[in-house]
Amino acid sequence: MNVQELVAALTLEEKAGLCSGADFWHTKAVARLGIPAIKVSDGPHGLRTQKEGSDNPNDSIGAVCFPAGCAAAASFDPALTRRMGAALGREARASGVQVLLGPAVNIKRSPLCGRNFEYYSEDPYLAGELAAGFIQGVQSEGVGTIIKHFAANDQETRRLSVNSRIDERTLHEIYLPAFETAVKKAQPWTVMCSYNRLNGDYASENKPLLTDILRDDWGFEGFVMSDWGAVNDRVKGVAAGLELEMPGSGGVNDRKLVAAVQNGTLDEAVLDKAVTRILNIILRAADLAKTPAVFDRTADHALAVELAKQSGVLLRNLGALPLRKGQKVAYIGAFADLPRYQGGGSSHVNTTAVSAMDAAILNGRKVEYIEGFPADRDQRDEAEFLRAVNAAEAADVAVIFAGLPESFESEGGDRRHMRLPDCQNNLIARVAAVQKNTVVVLHTGSPVECPWADDVSSVLCMYLAGEGVGEATDALLWGDADPCGRLPETWPLRLEDTPCYLDFPGDGVTADYREGVYVGYRWYDARKMPVRWPFGHGLSYTGYVYRGAEFDTDEMAADGTVTVRVTVKNSGAMQGAEVVQLYVADMTGAPVAGGRVPQALRGFQKVDLQPGEEKVVAFTLTPRDLSRYSAEIHDWYAAPGKYEIRIGHSSRDIRAVLTLHYAGTRLLPLHIDETTPLGILLADPRTAPVVQRLLSEEAAAMSNGGGEGLMPPEALAQMFDGLTMRNMINFGGPEAEAKLLPVLEEIKKAVE
Repeated sequence: MNVQELVAALTLEEKAGLCSGADFWHTKAVARLGIPAIKVSDGPHGLRTQKEGSDNPNDSIGAVCFPAGCAAAASFDPALTRRMGAALGREARASGVQVLLGPAVNIKRSPLCGRNFEYYSEDPYLAGELAAGFIQGVQSEGVGTIIKHFAANDQETRRLSVNSRIDERTLHEIYLPAFETAVKKAQPWTVMCSYNRLNGDYASENKPLLTDILRDDWGFEGFVMSDWGAVNDRVKGVAAGLELEMPGSGGVNDRKLVAAVQNGTLDEAVLDKAVTRILNIILRAADLAKTPAVFDRTADHALAVELAKQSGVLLRNLGALPLRKGQKVAYIGAFADLPRYQGGGSSHVNTTAVSAMDAAILNGRKVEYIEGFPADRDQRDEAEFLRAVNAAEAADVAVIFAGLPESFESEGGDRRHMRLPDCQNNLIARVAAVQKNTVVVLHTGSPVECPWADDVSSVLCMYLAGEGVGEATDALLWGDADPCGRLPETWPLRLEDTPCYLDFPGDGVTADYREGVYVGYRWYDARKMPVRWPFGHGLSYTGYVYRGAEFDTDEMAADGTVTVRVTVKNSGAMQGAEVVQLYVADMTGAPVAGGRVPQALRGFQKVDLQPGEEKVVAFTLTPRDLSRYSAEIHDWYAAPGKYEIRIGHSSRDIRAVLTLHYAGTRLLPLHIDETTPLGILLADPRTAPVVQRLLSEEAAAMSNGGGEGLMPPEALAQMFDGLTMRNMINFGGPEAEAKLLPVLEEIKKAVE
């Protein structure tokens, strides 16, 4: 039977049952009709599936742990996340799993979010492109994905009930685009709704989110499932577009659906549509699962090492790196022997990792190891500190392996501060005081304050790089690989500088997103604020030269595209990979409700280059790339006029700037009355000619009346900018009213 025939053959109770899970990891089967159950599993960066025969949902099989989202994002490489996804897809299929719970694409609004390690970026464009690559990879192997957590689930504090209060522009411009890109480019089989409320309504029963935006606007074809236990009102949820409840309620909510259909509060056709969407995926998954797959642990570990190398970010280097054979090197800090390489909570993979010390021994490096401080707690032992300081002073280079213990950042709770453990900061400062060649290697899921950054020679951020972290760190430290990762988030100098410092995580009931669109680098750039390391930053052991940036045309039509090209050359002596980043800045001067961000990422490419090699990198831009979201028209909008296309090595290392003219003809609606400031009318090309004529007449009248020179020109211009027709009538009396009201009507007609 096909899906339509199956739906027709199901009883009402069976339909309701198919809309909830059978247990923690399985959907329900209907044996009499041959409808199988499918198995889902955690897996954003490694398969976490329950062992067969075990009663413990957390008793998972051994699997390969790839870089967490924070590290994978630092690769700036969707091709890499696609390879990672394909490997996970093969592992899943070989392990009897049909759908993976990932990727997680929520925006890093604050460095304090306890689940930031699982998310990609503060930038929605970067997050969307990486997520699309991951989804394409997994699904190319016949396994589905569940993109999560939809939407505005950007904190762990009271995540089950908190109301994320976000204005329309900010929601569409910052918090939805990563999902939109992934849906349009990769069509994940499912979308997971989040726990929280969004502007008052739970995500699990939010029709504008689950149906109007996700399906009608973006064309999503799969089904929506709940996060585990995220259902509030089950009947409202189905009506809003939530098809599958996980892990199920033991039949409680199934009975509510049956009763709702029977008493007429839920149209059975709506339930049929939900069941149809679920069955489409179940039958596809069951069919694809018949193709055998091989779980090649050795090959996948090698891939995890390669991905970790691509994700390491060299934040600072005054010459201590790369390490050289023959140097006396001291490794300090327990993370050298017990690295933290994954996050805690639902994404925790049952695996083991090779440490930097293990890798050093395997590769014949001559290093001395001193624990210095533990990896799992903030504990200071003065005798151990003295051992570390003495060893550092006697060495040619001291490498300190630091980071956040798992207890500092994990699913279920947000961080309370942005600091490393005090013992680590203290020892780093003491070592740096006696050893100019001090290197710090960071193992952390999100930014930390680095008060010692200016006192050390080098800083290498490995984020949480998966089980290949030790081998990758060894290769990057010793120059066997070139660091080519870039920061997917800004590292601020201190917590108090962050955009939502005063509002995160809210009062426990409501989380107000009062920073609006000024998230991450958009905030720091708008305030011209110094940061520790900017978005997109990352150093290399080689160098790159940009030249010859040009357009194929310097004007974009409203329905057209434009291509920009730039030549990038490896000017150093080592093979490397440059991440070429493209930012768009709106220079039109058009008024923007909610403020104009200084620039936004609209393209990036990672380019492998041999020493002396150069390549041409091309980006094709569309009007959407110039656009911001307009709440006035509930759509994307680009004002006609001038835009800057900025190409560079990071958000604050721009190597080329080109000017593009956008010949758009669409203008925003303009509501005009007697209180509309003249400055607004002068900024709109439809009304500016009429107002300019009026002001010329007024200026001439002032001059004839001896008023010339009473105010400086700048002050006069500012006065006119804020002046309204009502002000002019009130000052001028009946004569002014007789003159100005016809002008006002002429202005209104100009925008009709």
